[in-house]
Formats: sequence, structure tokens, C-alpha cells
Amino acid sequence: MNEIFLMKLGEIVLKGSNKRQFENKLRQNVRRRMKAFGNFDVYIMQSTVYVQPMDEEADVEGAWDACKSIFGVVSLCRCRPCEKNLDAIYNAIEEYLGDDLDCAKSFKVESKRSDKAFPMTSIAISQEIGGRLAEAHPHVAVDVHHPDYTVYVEVRDLAAYVHGPAEPGAGGLPTGVGGRAMCLLSGGIDSPVAAWMMAKRGMEIECVHFFSYPYTSQLAKDKVIELARLVTRYSGRMTLNVVSFTQIQEAIRDNCPEEFFTLIMRRFMMEISMRIGKQHGCGALITGENLGQVASQTLEAMAVTGAVVDIPVFMPLVGFDKEDIVTIARKIGTLETSILPYEDCCTVFTPKHPKTKPTLGQVINAERKLDREALIQEALANVEKITVKFHDEPAI
Repeated sequence: MNEIFLMKLGEIVLKGSNKRQFENKLRQNVRRRMKAFGNFDVYIMQSTVYVQPMDEEADVEGAWDACKSIFGVVSLCRCRPCEKNLDAIYNAIEEYLGDDLDCAKSFKVESKRSDKAFPMTSIAISQEIGGRLAEAHPHVAVDVHHPDYTVYVEVRDLAAYVHGPAEPGAGGLPTGVGGRAMCLLSGGIDSPVAAWMMAKRGMEIECVHFFSYPYTSQLAKDKVIELARLVTRYSGRMTLNVVSFTQIQEAIRDNCPEEFFTLIMRRFMMEISMRIGKQHGCGALITGENLGQVASQTLEAMAVTGAVVDIPVFMPLVGFDKEDIVTIARKIGTLETSILPYEDCCTVFTPKHPKTKPTLGQVINAERKLDREALIQEALANVEKITVKFHDEPAI
């Protein structure tokens, strides 16, 4: 029998009558991810996703790497299925894990008997298999408390499975069970992390980016496309909506007090993002805002910018230290792209002395000379929609 992946479910196992809904969505997501790597059978039994290559042409290594980034899975392992008898289990361990055992200083066998019809208890299986392995590998000590290597035996409904230590999965909930949201994606460190965090809670992610040519370059746009591509490793494919923002920023510069530039710009971004989001079936916005990080991210400023939308605004990073955000960005692979020196439109026309404690009335008065609706309609009429997938060529 060929190698197979076992992917253990995370908090899905705690669900009640709707557990099947979560499992079905996870199975759909895994099947969709596996299509790029060949013919795989994907099914769920006993709170475990089974991913089995069905022919020799399947790209097992590529599929294994993809499985590590699928939300809803707490841990995963590559294993060898075998018949449910001691001889078959022992032979499978020797063939599949023998080299790893030879390299270890000590080992133990840990067994789990999900099939209660199997005549031996989990402890008895571990003792019997452990004894045989100790005789076959006399130079490797038995240590049941702090082993250098652990052999796992799982006796399940369809077969027995042997494997080494599992690897951590992506965790969270399956993409799609938490609704859909529109993320304001800049070229910085924070917003890709925010998108990843909400995708981890089961949300389908779409993104919007505001592009101010010629004040920002094509490289800045490509950088954001690349960040979106990196996020799709976890979230699945997405649409990136690129909004031309130059006309709005110039209108703000020409008609509004300088200290309010950033706040008014953010209000336009929020409202345009909401309108595009509603067209895409999004029920919320996601931002990478972090309390106190910059002048536009004070409590008062965030209240003013959020006042223009009538859907929830999720700010998953609001209480994080910057180093916490950087650590996640490094983990998910977006940091190196985020720190490339291509500035986005948030750095255009930055006021020297921004207002940090505005009131809503002050901001509304500051933007009174603008024809907000005309500017928004013009921006919405020229949105560039880019479909982004992880297996696309890198944009930068």
C-alpha cells in the first residue's frame, strides 16, 4: 500500500450539530488544493482527513507541502498503511521508519486503537511492537519518558497506520465557514498578516489596494500583487481589486486642511472598500491597523475613519506589539516582500503635523469642499480586478 497523509482536525472536533458542515468544507478545500498535484482521494473519518495518492504520477512532495498551509488542520503526518495484524504492523515500521530508528539514540512506541474490535489494547500493541523493535535495533535504547524518536501506530477502521512524529498544521477553521471579508492590502508588513489571521478564522478573503500612479510606481503595485499571492498559500485564490487613487488624493491635497489629509484619505479608502466588498458578497472589512502605531491609528482617528462604513471592521492586529506582527510575517513568508523599498499611496502627501485626536465633526467640515460621491463613483468605475493564485509566477 502506498504512503498516505493523515491530517488531524483542530477545533472542528468541538463543534456540535454543525460539525458536518465544517468537515465538508475542509474536505472541499483539501480536494481543491490537491488538484494541482495529481489524482488524490480525500475523505474524512474519525476526525481525520485522509489524503491518498491514487497513482504514481501524483506529486506527493508538492501535495505534502500544500497540506501544511490548509486551515482547519492541527497536525499532519505521512504514514504507511498496512493490514491490522502485528506482523504487518512490525514489517511496515521496519520498511518505512527503520532508517529513522537507526539514527536515533532512544525510542518508544505509542499506539492508539480507534478500532475497538482489534483484539489488543493500545498498551499491549506498544509493548509487543516495542519489544520486537528493541531486538531488531539493539543499539537504540528504549526510553518511554523522553525518547529521541517515537514510533506511532494507529489502528483505525480501514487499516493500521504507522508513522513518525507529526508536524504542526496551519490550525484555525476551514476557509469559507466564516463568511467573506474585504481586506485593505497595502505594501506594508501589517495588512498581509491581518488577512492571514482572518483567513485562519475561516473567512474567505478578497483584497483591495489603492494605487496612486505616478506618485507610486509599478513596482509598488507588483509588490502588493506578490503579497496577495503569498497570502493565497493559506487563503486560496482571491481577487485583488486595484483602485486608482490619484485623483482623490490630489483633490484632498487641493481642498482640505493638511492636518486632516491622512484621515480623509482613510475615510475614502474605507468607503470605497466597503462598496467593492458588498459587490463581492463581503460582510466585513479587514485592516492591519495597530493602536498607537501611527497618527491615523489613535482611538479617535480610527473612530472617525470607521464612521463612513456600515459593516463590521475587523482589526486583528490592534493590540499587537510590532515585533509580534513581524514574527508572524516571517512565519507566513510575507516579511521579505513587505520590506522591499517600494512605497504605497499611504506615504503620498503625508502631513507634517497630522491630527491625532480628531472629532467626526471636524473631519466632515474639513472635507466639505470635496464632491465625495463623484470622486468615489469615478474610482469605482475604474477598478482593476486581478485574480491571484499561489501557483502564479511571482510578481516581483
